[in-house]
Parts: sequence; structure tokens; C-alpha cells
Amino acid sequence: MRVRLNRLLRDVFNDPGLYITDELSTSTYAGWNSLAQVNLIMALEEEFGIQFTTEEVTALNSVAAIREALRMRI
Repeated sequence: MRVRLNRLLRDVFNDPGLYITDELSTSTYAGWNSLAQVNLIMALEEEFGIQFTTEEVTALNSVAAIREALRMRI
């Protein structure tokens, strides 16, 4: 899961050299803006074959939160 998520994040943010840690978030990475968030959610749902609720989407503002949500789903 980690490898797939890291690749997806680099693709969505169009940053092949992005260093990804659990601390990466909307407040620590300028490229993670509202448009990138929408693209990220859509890419996550497609990549992992899941659908997030509105409540989950609003909470997915860091790599740690995304990993936890994925762990609970897959």
C-alpha cells in the first residue's frame, strides 16, 4: 500500500522527487491545495477501488490520515 500511495501522491502533486512522510499535509506542502485535494481523493478512490464519505474526505488532510483511512478500508 505504501508504494502505491507514494506513487499516487507524486503523480497527483506532479512532484516526482516529493519526500513523503506521515507529516506531509495540507499545511506543510504548498502544492496540496483544494484542487489537488479533489484530484487526490478521486485518484485514491480509483487506485484502491473505494469510495470515501464526505466526512472522511474532509479529514483526509495528511498522509497519516490517508494511510489510516486506507488501512481501515483495505
